[in-house]
Amino acid sequence: MISSLDLLRYNASTTASNAVSSTQLSKALEKTKDGLGITNTEEGKSFDNYLLDAISYVNDSQNKSSALFEQVIIDPDSVDAHDVTIAMAEANLSLSLAQAVIDRMIKGWSEITTTR
Repeated sequence: MISSLDLLRYNASTTASNAVSSTQLSKALEKTKDGLGITNTEEGKSFDNYLLDAISYVNDSQNKSSALFEQVIIDPDSVDAHDVTIAMAEANLSLSLAQAVIDRMIKGWSEITTTR
């Protein structure tokens, strides 16, 4: 029979292996931006900077949630269960919001590119 501790270990190992550091994500996005020829035309923050910041925030919240979850498994008394729950909910909410924004951007782009 599978214990809840085994399930927690499995979830922590899969979450940790799927996590991407924010520096790796930033480098990949900068390569993509350079490849597309996107440049900043304004003195302030541009759309791509806001997008990079938002993606970095989502990634950081996922990494924070994973780290707290691992800490619960390693030393349960060192972390409050409420903090873990809040971090996981925040990570889930930010990821859901990012998915909704990306879906809306794709839908908008397809509407722009299709001629009726």
